[in-house]
Amino acid sequence: MIGVIAGDVIGSVHEHSRTKSTDFPLFDPRCCFTDDTVLTVATAYAILNRTSYETAYRDFGRRHPEAGYGGTFYRWLLSAEPRPYNSWGNGSAMRVAPVGLAFTTVDEVLREAARSAAVTHNHVEGVKGAQATALAVFMARTGASKEEIRNELMRRFGYDLRRSVDQIRPTYQWDVSCQASVPEAIVAFLDSGDVEHAIRLAISLGGDSDTQAAIAGGIAQAFYGYVPEMIVVPVRELLPPEFIHVIDAFDQAFPLGAVRKM
Repeated sequence: MIGVIAGDVIGSVHEHSRTKSTDFPLFDPRCCFTDDTVLTVATAYAILNRTSYETAYRDFGRRHPEAGYGGTFYRWLLSAEPRPYNSWGNGSAMRVAPVGLAFTTVDEVLREAARSAAVTHNHVEGVKGAQATALAVFMARTGASKEEIRNELMRRFGYDLRRSVDQIRPTYQWDVSCQASVPEAIVAFLDSGDVEHAIRLAISLGGDSDTQAAIAGGIAQAFYGYVPEMIVVPVRELLPPEFIHVIDAFDQAFPLGAVRKM
């Protein structure tokens, strides 16, 4: 799960900056966690404690109200009677990685990803983005090759994953829709050589940098099996103790351990 959070933290200073290169300082004094981290930790908390995703998102979100939520989500967060709002935004995908790490079959992963999305993002594209991301994490941690992940996601979700980051980058623009940001984030993972490279590639698209780096970083951690200490340590130092507690409990309950196939 720290791969997601690392992508969010590192990408936080590049959102709206249209960064079009992988050559940038990995950490900046302005780096911080955003809503991607808050809601990913909330997803992990819901799984660990068998509480509803809605309850976890509202509890964590209300404790961290300045994390940069979208306007519609923020209104949902504060509503007395929250209802799904048919969003196709990538918020459903940015928070879903713990589902791919915790559940043991494809059917379970797809079902739980849909459940986690549907409390807010009940649009077909919002659900699809969450399912594709969670399935990529699941396949990565259970030993699938990149080509197997690519082919399965293309078959199930119709995403164009035959492009490279170098092909996408020149004309790509900021887009928060699942359908125009999740496939590109997955390609960043597919083109990568390690977790740091996946995060750098996602940011270099010049789009919704923190969210796309979070998605790519989460899949990359599941695939490569680790995040370097030089990333883990500064990221953890930026997190409140309640997040660290959830992250450590989740990692203990659902350790990575599959043999990887490149």
